[in-house]
Amino acid sequence: MNQELFDRVESALKTIRPYLEADGGDVELLEITDEHTAMLELKGACSTCSMSHMTMKAGIEETIMRAVPEIKSVHAVRM
Repeated sequence: MNQELFDRVESALKTIRPYLEADGGDVELLEITDEHTAMLELKGACSTCSMSHMTMKAGIEETIMRAVPEIKSVHAVRM
């Protein structure tokens, strides 16, 4: 795994984590695949929220891909 890439994605997540936590949720970066896909797990309220798909696409994915252009896609597992 590319630790520098992982750390940059983690930094991007830190910028939106307070908003998720304010609603009782969180997100964890599980891995970055060789194809530069960020694999995430939504936690807490985010794992069951009916708006989690919107949060994932409009918030989390956009934030990561803007901050780390090398990331080609973002997927949530165990959502």
